[in-house]
Amino acid sequence: MKIIDGSVTAAKGFKATGAAIGIKKDVKDLALISSDVPATTAAAFTTNVVKATSVTRNMEIMAKGIKINGIAINSGNANACTGELGIKSNIEMAEAYANCLGVDKDTILTASTGVIGATFPIETVVTGIKNTFPKLGSKREDALLAAEAIMTTDTYSKEVAVEFEIGGKTVHMGGMAKGSGMICPNMATMLAFVTTDVAINKDLLNKALKDDITYTYNMVSVDGDTSTNDTIVVMANGLAENPIIDKEGKDYDTFKEALHYVNERLAKNLVRDGEGATKFIEVNVNGAADEESAKTMAKSVVKSSLVKSAMFGEDANWGRILCAMGYSGVNFDPQKVDIVFESANGSILLMDNGTPIVFDEEKAANILSEKEITVNIKISEGNSKATAWGCDLSYDYVKINGDYRS
Repeated sequence: MKIIDGSVTAAKGFKATGAAIGIKKDVKDLALISSDVPATTAAAFTTNVVKATSVTRNMEIMAKGIKINGIAINSGNANACTGELGIKSNIEMAEAYANCLGVDKDTILTASTGVIGATFPIETVVTGIKNTFPKLGSKREDALLAAEAIMTTDTYSKEVAVEFEIGGKTVHMGGMAKGSGMICPNMATMLAFVTTDVAINKDLLNKALKDDITYTYNMVSVDGDTSTNDTIVVMANGLAENPIIDKEGKDYDTFKEALHYVNERLAKNLVRDGEGATKFIEVNVNGAADEESAKTMAKSVVKSSLVKSAMFGEDANWGRILCAMGYSGVNFDPQKVDIVFESANGSILLMDNGTPIVFDEEKAANILSEKEITVNIKISEGNSKATAWGCDLSYDYVKINGDYRS
């Protein structure tokens, strides 16, 4: 697998663009993605009971197994909790893009991000789609326009692309994502879109995605809040003309490896760009009784507001980590726990087999002064392990969310 400069237009037959249409002031707020041929598609959505209109409609379309021609995405308005008018507007949004492409509206997915509960500016969106559609292109800069258009409080666009080989054919996969706050997915991510020219059947595409999100997007947290709009879509149009992947084996494993790289890269970047974040935190749990226990414990630590605050303050307060492990719901023996902090400035053992270590506070603070920090936790319940990613909790997080609507 080769990492290349690219995004959602890296794969053959995909086009994209983005533009400022007036939902937000003087900022790009509409992105369009299209495939030259209908694409086999898999998706995952928020587990929040309160779902945006785009999510509920997309779920209905995915349940039908329909191939998808394109996706229309807006930022600046979530079109969530907007009643019947919001439902109608979402359909009109899909219909507007479908008319531009000359396809059925049920082959168009939609996604929205922004303020919850605000009236959706459908006239602005419809006009914007009609005006933006002619700009669709397959160049690298076209993908960048789309990636920038889905941003809300993000400080930079998240994009990735890879090239690999399937059945003797060179194939490509690219993706883009947005997300900075309200990130604790439990399904996928805030918004993520992956395109590939690989030929793969729907059942295996769906399996690959559903399996992979449990190790990528489901293992990140910025603030513990699960959004109403979380969506990840993977489109595979088959234009690489590889022998179709219709059974598990070498080609399927190669595809899964590429998908995992793309998803993990995007997921980590969501955390790195967490609202107000100054530090990226990786938590590794080893020695759990089973994988689910390891995942639960790792996520409990990265979600802890007290752990996140300590990381921001560069305070080696390991007690907060042990506390978060304890209320995770996982049964373990606290007397058999090791905790180590690591960064580019070195590593330091804080607890050894349940015994607190008298450590050098200055050395610990120096380790925590780095932007990327690893917390290694070892328990003695089994052989399973898991990794979760989070960020610190800074003053700026409160500032950003205290006046988000204004």
